[in-house]
Amino acid sequence: FAQSSPAEQEVIKLSMDKWQWMADKDIAKLTPLFHPQAKFVHMSGTWTTARELEIIETGSIWYKKADVKDTAIEIVGNTAIVWNRITLTAEVRGSDVVTEFTVTEVYQKEGSDWKMLALTFSSVRDTHEIQK
Repeated sequence: FAQSSPAEQEVIKLSMDKWQWMADKDIAKLTPLFHPQAKFVHMSGTWTTARELEIIETGSIWYKKADVKDTAIEIVGNTAIVWNRITLTAEVRGSDVVTEFTVTEVYQKEGSDWKMLALTFSSVRDTHEIQK
C-alpha cells in the first residue's frame, strides 16, 4: 500500500483488522464499525447488522481465516469501496468450508470514523484478478 493515500491506508487497515475481529468473534470491535443500517450479502442470504453480529457471536458461521490475496480501494467523497480477493476458511454447521470470494465492502466517513455500510461476498474463480 506504499502508494496509497493516508485515507486509503486507514480504510485498508480497518478492512484487514475486521477479518481478524470476525475470526476472533470480537463483537465489541465490530459493533462500532458496522453501521446500524448495513447489509451483509452472503451465498445463503442478505442480513442486517444485528443478524450478522449474532451469527458471528454465536459462531453459526465462524470466519476462521480470510487469506487476502489482492486488495483494491477507491475513495469518492466520504465513501470508500474496498475489494478483497480472499480465500475464506469458515466453519459452517460444524464443518470447515474453504471458498474463494471477491468481497466488496462499502464504508462511509461519519465524523472521524469509517462505518461499514455493506459487505458482499461474490463467489469467483481462484484465478480472478481485481482490475485496478
